[in-house]
Amino acid sequence: MTAAALLSSSCSTGYKITGFERSRILIDSTYDDAADKAVADFMKPYKRHVDSIMSPVVGMSAEYMYADRPESNLSNLLTDILVWAGRDYGEKPDFAVYNIGGMRSAFAKGKVTYGDVLDVAPFENKICFVTLTGAKVKELFAQIAAVGGEGVSHGVELVITKDGRLKSAKLNGKEIDPEARYRIATLDFVAQGNDNMAAFRSATEVNSPESKDNNVRFIIMKYMQEKMKQGVSVSSKIEGRIKIE
Repeated sequence: MTAAALLSSSCSTGYKITGFERSRILIDSTYDDAADKAVADFMKPYKRHVDSIMSPVVGMSAEYMYADRPESNLSNLLTDILVWAGRDYGEKPDFAVYNIGGMRSAFAKGKVTYGDVLDVAPFENKICFVTLTGAKVKELFAQIAAVGGEGVSHGVELVITKDGRLKSAKLNGKEIDPEARYRIATLDFVAQGNDNMAAFRSATEVNSPESKDNNVRFIIMKYMQEKMKQGVSVSSKIEGRIKIE
């Protein structure tokens, strides 16, 4: 059978994806008890090379920080970093949104390495700035409420119900004005309307830098490096950005 025929036959199985589920599998020292010496010896030179890239310290964490809904210290930190980063792009975001699904690990208390940041932000997502009308912002917040919360920056105050309805939304203590225009910092993936945030598809004035150094992991590292130079350990607290009533 030719390669073309094989390809054709392999693509016509009649199967289709009707849904998917995801979960996290913890890989820790439990597996060290079954180490294979031959494999370990084979991997040594590669491990040294990877460690030389991943082990440099880029910052310090004042406490254990993890992502969770409706609000968490890690999601608060990362959204505030997106707002902070606006200065490097000539932007002054009114607020930021970072999807919880894009936060794939946690920061332990103490030293934070390049590898730790890569674990938290492993995707090739880049920072993005967009404008939404107040009406669309309320729609966005309703979509965030429907999934039980996403990362939102300081100043956002959402009250949602246990069944995922938006009860109220404020920004810096003020009601969202449906006629106003709001500048938002987020990830390019989210700005495309992914992760159930379709309101972003109505965005205008999109500023989406494409070069590699705009990847959010490098922005997170830059923030941590600046803080480390100042002798400051990075921290973030739960402050009621999203409340469930």
